[in-house]
Amino acid sequence: MIENRLLKTLTVVLIAGLTTSACTSSGFVKEGESSSLHYYQQVNPFPFFDDQGNKITYPFMGGFNTPRPVFADIDNDGDPDLFLQENSEDLMFFENTAPGTEAPLEWKTNKYKDLDIGEWFRFVDMDQDGDLDLLAEQPYSYIRYYRNEGTKEEANFVLAADSLRDINGTPIFSDRQNIPNVTDIDCDGKLDLFIGSLDGTLARYESKGRDENEIPQFELVTSRFQNIEIVKQFGTMHGANTMAFMDIDSDGDQDIFWGDFFEPSILLLENRGSCSNPQFVGEPISFPRSNPVMTSGYNVPSLVDWENDGDMDLFLGVLGGAYNTNETTSENFYFFEQKDNDFHLTTRQFLTMLDAGDESILSTGDLDGDGDLDLLLANKIDPSASKTSVVYRYENKGTSTAPEFHLTGTLDLPKAYHFAPALADLNNDGLADMILGSWKGKMAYYRNTGNGFELVNEVIAELDRGSNVVPTLTDIDNDGDLDLIAGQSGGEIALYRNTGGIDSPVFELEKDAFAGIEVRHRSAPALTDWDGDGDQDLFLGSKIDGYKYFRNDGTAEVPNFVEAEFPFEVKFTQLGSPYFADLNDDGIPEFLSGTRGGGILYYGN
Repeated sequence: MIENRLLKTLTVVLIAGLTTSACTSSGFVKEGESSSLHYYQQVNPFPFFDDQGNKITYPFMGGFNTPRPVFADIDNDGDPDLFLQENSEDLMFFENTAPGTEAPLEWKTNKYKDLDIGEWFRFVDMDQDGDLDLLAEQPYSYIRYYRNEGTKEEANFVLAADSLRDINGTPIFSDRQNIPNVTDIDCDGKLDLFIGSLDGTLARYESKGRDENEIPQFELVTSRFQNIEIVKQFGTMHGANTMAFMDIDSDGDQDIFWGDFFEPSILLLENRGSCSNPQFVGEPISFPRSNPVMTSGYNVPSLVDWENDGDMDLFLGVLGGAYNTNETTSENFYFFEQKDNDFHLTTRQFLTMLDAGDESILSTGDLDGDGDLDLLLANKIDPSASKTSVVYRYENKGTSTAPEFHLTGTLDLPKAYHFAPALADLNNDGLADMILGSWKGKMAYYRNTGNGFELVNEVIAELDRGSNVVPTLTDIDNDGDLDLIAGQSGGEIALYRNTGGIDSPVFELEKDAFAGIEVRHRSAPALTDWDGDGDQDLFLGSKIDGYKYFRNDGTAEVPNFVEAEFPFEVKFTQLGSPYFADLNDDGIPEFLSGTRGGGILYYGN
């Protein structure tokens, strides 16, 4: 079930004489009909498969770069649900609807109950009434408290305090780079609040009852709990950190798992005391003991009995610390299953999705001449080939109305960064050719031979200034051939008019064609006849402004773009690269977008 707030009705007015075909040439309304279209986010509308034939469970999740997972049985049905934060403020929710199956988690929303959570969140029974309350960051670097005024089965979070406070009424500071946690460390029935600091130490606060508004109050017990100090091995560097508490060795007391910016592993601080007298002595242990995990650093631990076999399993979200973060822009949600008193790495991508790494750009076209749309997905820098961007090819092995996409490899291209493909039939032979942009601002022309791409022109067009070119192809002047529109780093849009024709393109820059149309940094254009009036409207992605919509108030031959309200509700994303494609051949294009997270967002009707 999608939350109602994700749905927004868009009324499309009938324009007589128009027919729907490719989204680059006409509107979303079929001739003789009028319609109200509902565009909403979906994560698995079509089957996708990786290069090993494994089904991708959540293909259009958008990709993760910094996932922060927490498992909690929010509906009190006996199995853990998943909450995950990828972006500031946004809290994703996956309900565990089919425990024990291959894909038990069902995505519900990217904005759980419209809660604002800053940079982190924790579920804790703060008022000890038997249901889960919520702690989250109050920007900047305080602790917001949401009280659950619902039930164990149906939570209702109400903001109770903009910050937890000490017994003197002073707001408790918690640097937003450190993710705190709450537990009863000494088994005295009082909650303890732990806050890591940037110097690698750990502060402990203990609950001292509640104030007149029933808000828990805390007293600082020590700013150097047990003299713990986490520093980089053989050095003095320390950094952002996060922690989890769990009796991992079943000896009746709680141990600490610690992730740190300068630590490529996860550290276990073993409690060698007792429940009532915790003692953390000795050196931290890299975990798992038999084969410590090694990532780019700043690992967020979450422990839960995922397999329902009576012991705890370990999940890590990799936020990326001091060690080559590009390597973990795709595989960054680790799952370790506990078996035979040891932890075994099961997967580095617990939620499988399309994720090319970082800053993805997509395009679709008929690459093999079989009458359906195939898909290309490019990244900024490939996680496994850090000296170049890579373009992944997904072949549609289904049909035009029931697509089924399979990863069939990558395109053979010279090394460059920030590849940006745009597919269209440029030589009128029925196959999708490619204009390929890159970081340097040059655009190359590749002809589709039916057996791959062949370079025709290394620089068929080039930005006169700027970089990060993002090309798209459309007939902007209604003369029957495809023109080239390009976004760029500064946020402006450039027009290269086709003066060559439908089978031999020649693109010439027309200065100031899009004067006044821009975003703040990194424009990514998409054009389609959104309102069905026979001319091309403009959509822009950006680094800062999210998505923008410019309605064409001119004509098909002489466009005039005017900014208007975005026509449906869409998730804000930095570095979004919007795209329209009719993937299921129903005459109504879907809205897709590349993302900063390296995946694809999908909004169907």
